[in-house]
Amino acid sequence: QVQLVESGGGLVQAGGSLRLSCEASGSIFSMYTMGWFRQAPGKEREFVAAISWNRNNTYYADSVKGRFTISRDNAKNAVYLQMNSLKPEDTAIYYCAAVRALTVRFGRNEYDYWGQGTQVSVSS
Repeated sequence: QVQLVESGGGLVQAGGSLRLSCEASGSIFSMYTMGWFRQAPGKEREFVAAISWNRNNTYYADSVKGRFTISRDNAKNAVYLQMNSLKPEDTAIYYCAAVRALTVRFGRNEYDYWGQGTQVSVSS
């Protein structure tokens, strides 16, 4: 079992930055692939970014590539999402997710554990 708690969301103007954090507890964090997903009102939850257990592999949705950076600190049981050059279309609830796997996963159905989400709102 893994418990995930996100923080760092808020309201920011377009072009601004936010850093989301996700703290994990309950299991060996370093054995898990970690991902970030987001869900905007009226839309399905979509993949944003993922990072492998050893930080060697990171993947991003095309919509955030070059603006967002995912990272993790296994010593702190934490994963982060640095979001720069934010746009109004980035407005959504952002979720941290975990799956015990050696390879990176992209589908929301492939993740076993989810946080409660943190709201990110970007004004124009």
